[in-house]
Amino acid sequence: MRMLMVEDDARLAGLLRQGLADEGFEVDWVADGRQGLRRALSGTYDVIVLDVMLPGLNGYAVCARLRAAGNSTPVLMLTAKDGEYDVAEGLETGADDYLSKPFSFVVLIARLKALIRRSGRRATAALQVGDLRIEPVSLRCWRGPDEVVLTAKEFAVLACLAERADEVITKTDIAERVWDECYEGDLNIVEVYVSALRRKIDAPFGRRSIRTIRGAGYRLSTES
Repeated sequence: MRMLMVEDDARLAGLLRQGLADEGFEVDWVADGRQGLRRALSGTYDVIVLDVMLPGLNGYAVCARLRAAGNSTPVLMLTAKDGEYDVAEGLETGADDYLSKPFSFVVLIARLKALIRRSGRRATAALQVGDLRIEPVSLRCWRGPDEVVLTAKEFAVLACLAERADEVITKTDIAERVWDECYEGDLNIVEVYVSALRRKIDAPFGRRSIRTIRGAGYRLSTES
């Protein structure tokens, strides 16, 4: 399940991301309202967690602009306030639910999953690229009838490529998606994992599905 978290408290965001990852969420985090709005409009998410008090653009404005743009992704607002007026304002701007800080992590998870269920959105049951089948929920992969065992990071890199099959994806895009949106390490780490994937999903089956596009990035081809 993909989530966008817009929260300016870095410590809280870090704790939540760790816990949410354990619950099966893939979390993109930004700390600024304007960045959050851009990310929400350009990405595809199952749910958005949106703090009210944000630099750049507050949560109410972010939510209102999302809805005005036709974006119907479920939004859960976090607020340090706990008044009827604040709740009403959040719901009137298009938020689907809210939690007042401090809150129980168990309650947060329950609310998020309920929002996703009500919206009819689900984590992708399976991705099919040619005869390559990928199941994000179970972290399993098959080439034709043969299951291919991948590490968690290998799977994450492959899923990133598979979600945009036949498109060129840069190393930076992959690193930000798989490791962290603020990743500042050596981008050659992406090459290491792509090479590992080729040894597992291509070479044993006589395929060349992961193509290197010189100076641009990588493309997972539906025709290998």
